[in-house]
Amino acid sequence: MIERAWNRMRKFHFVAESVLNSEELDKTVVRLVVATQNDGYAQGYAKCSHHVINALKVDWDTSKSPTHGVDTGAALATVKTEFNSLQLPVMDLINVALQSEDHVRNLRKSSQMKKMKI
Repeated sequence: MIERAWNRMRKFHFVAESVLNSEELDKTVVRLVVATQNDGYAQGYAKCSHHVINALKVDWDTSKSPTHGVDTGAALATVKTEFNSLQLPVMDLINVALQSEDHVRNLRKSSQMKKMKI
């Protein structure tokens, strides 16, 4: 009984690992992190510039900012939408396998076929 529970958890671990190690997910998360950093930098620079202009009563040249003229908010929104609608091939294999009576065997078979195609 304990061995059966251990095997079941191990299978879930392999499925979760397949999802988390997906190349598509990795690339999308990297783009999301970069877009978030860029947007945060742009907003922080704009806020700081605004404070300098108000405090010193000078014209502050913001054209030298790397994000000057770039709509970082729109870029971030685009990447968020891409992340939220991400379709992972491994999830398609899992969905197909779960449609059958013996979903574990089908998942193994699908996984082996995918490896053979690569």
